[in-house]
Amino acid sequence: MLIRRPPHIRPSDITPPDVFATRRRLLAGALSVAAAAAAPAALGAATPSGTPLAARLNAALSTSEAANSWEDVTTYNNYYEFGTDKSDPAENAGRLKTAPWSVAIGGEAEVRGRVALEDLLKPHPLEERVYRLRCVEAWSMVIPWVGVPLAAVLKRFKPTSRARFVAFTTLADPVQMPGQRSAVLDWPYVEGLRIDEAMHPLALLAVGLYGRVLPNQNGAPLRLVVPWKYGFKSIKSIVRIEFSQQMPPTSWNRAAPREYGFYANVNPAVDHPRWSQKTERRIGAGLFAPRQPTLPFNGYATEVAALYRDLDLGRNF
Repeated sequence: MLIRRPPHIRPSDITPPDVFATRRRLLAGALSVAAAAAAPAALGAATPSGTPLAARLNAALSTSEAANSWEDVTTYNNYYEFGTDKSDPAENAGRLKTAPWSVAIGGEAEVRGRVALEDLLKPHPLEERVYRLRCVEAWSMVIPWVGVPLAAVLKRFKPTSRARFVAFTTLADPVQMPGQRSAVLDWPYVEGLRIDEAMHPLALLAVGLYGRVLPNQNGAPLRLVVPWKYGFKSIKSIVRIEFSQQMPPTSWNRAAPREYGFYANVNPAVDHPRWSQKTERRIGAGLFAPRQPTLPFNGYATEVAALYRDLDLGRNF
């Protein structure tokens, strides 16, 4: 298997929308560690989506590929809680009330209970990371996320030695989320990771994108981003995190186990039963742009391949 290390980014390499470029110019030379550390406290009970966030670029974990536009990222989404068409989330998610918000922590951990979102984030400086996103449907984007390392948050709850997996659950509220009135999935949406995957430095809890508070259609106020896995693993609008000894049943794996595995690592060598995974269509590239080759682990093989050294990724897809 050819392993390619993803190229790293300089701020000048990104092609963002105008507001993002303006924000970078305003912050250049002025953003300090102290400012970044204070930023999560601003994500309190009444912070609307689109509010600017102070975050330091983590260049070492970012790609040099040009980022998609704000319009691409916020209008082309899979978020079945708001409908199955790509445009449905942007049209329907405005009704979701994202504040106040809290997350329940349970399972195999010494510290359990319900934590307000601002308290969950407060100890951690915000980072900006430009990641590739690869959907299982064979399209892709490049997105500048803002968030905090998942591992740093999870460690605060002191998972026990029995904690081998981490499960995440999305809000269940058919009044605010009209897509949950359909039977397309068994609600609420649940996803999970092995504990070593969850503790990997690339795993991110995102609260924003393009330097702004996360829009509802992109998973506000708190979503997971796991860039080496297909996008359906990056669960949105998280209300529960649970440490478990057993592999948790996850939504798409339960719905169609032959098509959507628990691991869901991006793998061009393992096709979806109904389409090839060898290439992908980059959103925003143009109608006649050629498809591009899909990279193992979405281009993050150097960082994460060792997690699966003893796993048959053909069978454990």
